[in-house]
Amino acid sequence: MKSTIGIFIVIFATAMTQAQLAQNDVPAFNDKAPAKGEVLPAVLTEKQLSEQGYTAPAQVEAYRAAAKAPGVMHQMPCYCHCDRGHGHKSLHSCFEGTHGANCGICIAEALYSYQMSKKGWTAKMIRDGIMRQDYRTMDLQHPEHVM
Repeated sequence: MKSTIGIFIVIFATAMTQAQLAQNDVPAFNDKAPAKGEVLPAVLTEKQLSEQGYTAPAQVEAYRAAAKAPGVMHQMPCYCHCDRGHGHKSLHSCFEGTHGANCGICIAEALYSYQMSKKGWTAKMIRDGIMRQDYRTMDLQHPEHVM
């Protein structure tokens, strides 16, 4: 009987730990817009991307989106978890260099964030959508529909 209770406790504790890890596994983001006067690092331009060989429509449109809505991107997590390996602070960080051009998750999240911001969604609403993985609905073959 004691061993059965002990096994139940171990299984319950493991399940609770896994649930907490899943909830706490949100990548880095900023919960507020940049402070007034705060200047975010620049997003690479289309020319800079082209010079490095990144000319696919989805790549270009994602960088345009990040440049048009830097405050929104600043408040979004990036589910490729580049905060771990690259020290990124938010989705915006992905587009300060070429990382965003090489990652379908970054591209989809940027296009989704921009599209929802154009519809009037708040940063929190967009972030909640990203956390639900709604960005996966973005058509990366036809990203021009977002802009």
